[in-house]
Amino acid sequence: MLLSKGCRAVVVACNTATAAAIASLRAEYDLPFVGMEPAVKPAASGTRNGIVGVLATAGTLRAPKYLNTKGQYADAVRIVERVGKGFVELVESLDLDSPHAEEVVRASLQPLLDEGADTVVLGCTHYPFLLPLMRRIAPPGVKFIDPAPAVARRLVEVLKTGGIDISDSKPGVELLASGPDTTLKKLFTIL
Repeated sequence: MLLSKGCRAVVVACNTATAAAIASLRAEYDLPFVGMEPAVKPAASGTRNGIVGVLATAGTLRAPKYLNTKGQYADAVRIVERVGKGFVELVESLDLDSPHAEEVVRASLQPLLDEGADTVVLGCTHYPFLLPLMRRIAPPGVKFIDPAPAVARRLVEVLKTGGIDISDSKPGVELLASGPDTTLKKLFTIL
């Protein structure tokens, strides 16, 4: 469907989907694919106290790509992990700032803070929607890393390197969903 719309590159905007499918997608389609990966490298270089927290889905935390990346930095920093239990459901139900949302977010974030994490990696593309709430829960000075801006920069680099000229592309956004698009439209407005 994306190819039929003239797609020239694809961002697999999910850490779990990237881990599960990006190699197969790259092998099957003659198209550049850019994937997501929890930003352990910038977190490891940016931590002040050597303790990095990673909030992600269970699938991402078990993925070989994440485990390999984590292994590269395990000697330099201590990495503590938590599944953002209920985070995706909060975002998809647009419950981003209620007392219930704060309770759910605190249950996963607080253990990382209690371990001393001064830098927290957001390892799921849903999680940045909860970032204002996380910043209120965390003490001042805790840094949150969203890998999405780096992925966007990588996409531009891939397009340029591949000689893909997007100057003739018409600007705009087309939202497509496999189900009802009401939530997608609201989240896009927030984004």
